[in-house]
Amino acid sequence: MYIPSYFKDDDLGRLHALIEHTRLAILVTHDEHGMQASHVPLLLRADQGANGTLYGHLARPNPQWRALENGAQALVIFPGADAYISPSFYPAKAEHGKVVPTWNYVAVHAYGVAQVFNDPQRLLEVVSGLTDKHESGRASPWAVADAPADYIDKMLNAIVGFALPIERLEGKRKLGQNRSAADFAGVREGLTASVDIKDQELARQMS
Repeated sequence: MYIPSYFKDDDLGRLHALIEHTRLAILVTHDEHGMQASHVPLLLRADQGANGTLYGHLARPNPQWRALENGAQALVIFPGADAYISPSFYPAKAEHGKVVPTWNYVAVHAYGVAQVFNDPQRLLEVVSGLTDKHESGRASPWAVADAPADYIDKMLNAIVGFALPIERLEGKRKLGQNRSAADFAGVREGLTASVDIKDQELARQMS
């Protein structure tokens, strides 16, 4: 990921927060069969390794797990808030007109080599962890244990798990830090006033 110095984010806590907030990440690998990508929910264990470890699973028919098993370098993309930035947000537009549109966004890229596993207990821990995470806000959360045990065993046999210790983390916060204070404030005000919740989310990131 191209990251100019003024957009670089090295704050591990903030990078982890975005990883935790991302509901569906993008897992990318490349091997002798070419490039592959899967959209997957992931668990972060921040206390495992310097940058944390990611846990997830793939459907057994998905050939990408074999790339992981064979030691392919993996890239996991966590897209954060993003918004189109209109030149009309900039006070500089009225001053000299030398402005153009851009796109501001927040993103984290994680790199590492995954460890693939098929152990039913480890798979159950991953599936249960993901379920608990995404059911936590519901009034009556569903739990893996609510389903018949033999059915869960069958479902676990249909997936392959992986643990990906994060070897390198890249964070980018392109929020207009390269603009003047007036233009930065203009963008924040423009996005805050938008009816688009994604625009509003990016405005909050600029606070």
